[in-house]
Parts: sequence; C-alpha cells; structure tokens
Amino acid sequence: MIDFGLAGTVVAVTGGGSGIGRSIAEFAGAHGVRVAVIDRDESAAKSVAADLPDARAYTLDVRDPEETDAVFTAVERELGPLHGAVTCAGVSLPGVADRLSHERWSTVLDVNLTGTFLSLQAAGRRMLPRGAGALVAVGSVDSFGGHGERANYAASKAGIAGVVRSMAIDWGPRGVRVNAIAPGAVDTPLLRRNIPADVIRDTMVARTPLGRLSTGADQAAAALFLLSDAAAYVTGVLLPVDGGTTAGYFTHIAPAGDGPAPDDGAARSPGLPAGR
Repeated sequence: MIDFGLAGTVVAVTGGGSGIGRSIAEFAGAHGVRVAVIDRDESAAKSVAADLPDARAYTLDVRDPEETDAVFTAVERELGPLHGAVTCAGVSLPGVADRLSHERWSTVLDVNLTGTFLSLQAAGRRMLPRGAGALVAVGSVDSFGGHGERANYAASKAGIAGVVRSMAIDWGPRGVRVNAIAPGAVDTPLLRRNIPADVIRDTMVARTPLGRLSTGADQAAAALFLLSDAAAYVTGVLLPVDGGTTAGYFTHIAPAGDGPAPDDGAARSPGLPAGR
C-alpha cells in the first residue's frame, strides 16, 4: 500500500456518502486518515462513517453558508484541526440548452459551484491562521470543454477550475494549497444504471487510451496525492484523472482487435454520452 503520510490527519469529504466522495472517504480511512464524512443524505454519511476506523458523519446542504461554517466548526471540535478537505458534493440535471429551465440551471450552479466555493472557503478559513493545509475540489473533464445537454453542469465544472486557480493565488503565500482533480468516466452504480453497456464499451471505453473506465480508487489516490506532502510544490492545478481521455479528446477512438486503426480518414469521435 502506498504511504501518503496522512495517517492521523483530519480530512473532510463533502459528498462523502456516495460515488467518488464515498470512494475518497473509504480510501482515506484505509490510509489512517480521520475522516469527516459530510453529505446531505444523513443515512448515507452515517453508513460510510460506520465502516471506517476513525470517522464521523455530518449532514450538510453545501448551498447554505451558515450551515457549512457550522459543520466545519464541528469537524474541528470533534476530530481535530483540518489538514485537508475534498469537495465532492455535486448534481447533474440535464437538459438541451434551449429547453433548460432556470430551476435546473440554478440548482446545478448552486450545488456544484457555490457549494464547492463555500466548502473550500470554510475549510481554508480554518487552515490559514495555522499557515498550512491542502484542499482538493472535484472538477470534471467537462472543466475543459462543453457537454451536450449539460450546459449547467459544464459551466459549474469550468467555474470550479477558476475558483481553484484563484484561491491558489490568494492562499499560496499563506501556506494553503488548492488543487482539483478532473475525473473522466468513473465506474459507479449510477453510471451503470443510466448508460447502456454497449455505449460504455463502444464510446466511453473506446475513447479512453488506457482502455477502461476509472475506478473510485483511481480518483481517491489522486486526491490523496494532492493532499500529501508529495505534492508540497503543487497548487492551482486541475489534474485530469481520465485515463488519457482529454489527451485525445477530439480524435481518439481505440482500434478494434489487435491491429492498427484503418487510415481511411473516417471520423471516429462520437460524442460522449451523458453521465460522465
């Protein structure tokens, strides 16, 4: 097992009750981290925390600044000074741009972007007086480009990139690092329920140079690296954890079989389906 040097430190994970957030919370716990599992779903947060050796569950709507501040106060009171925080809370409410309702637009921006900002801000305010700490936001490959039927989601993830870079500039001189990971398609139960198996195989996996979907552990390892002293000179970075998807975003499609792809000039870049 990789030693990230984080055993005994306190790390808060928003959205820690499911998906990538759960994977990060579980991975951190397995590496000796004292984990604050924060989620809007109280039962989900408690379920994850109960399976970790040293964790507590907290309920939070990340859109509420006062509630966010109160939860991070409770985390430090009950677990100790924060070393790090990972902001995973997010939603996706699709809609074609001309029919995307204001409610769906604002909900996604409020949760994904404002919620990320408020959580990073609350954690950072506690780290800055100590002159040390590391923050990791969860962006997306959509932080780098658009996504059909996801104008709200893509805007929120692009916004996270701007927040991370700006906070890194503000807080770097004061000892707090701020970075983000940008996951590609992650193999979760939600993805398997919403995306047909042939689309996963023929589009998502085919567009990934490493030839597979990401696991939650892939994302968690990258997040813990950015929280660790191994990344002591890394800040303001949006790290793609996507198996190479963004490296060949417009052109890559894996060849069928063992031979090279035919050089016939045909387009081989079908649009990614919703759900990444």
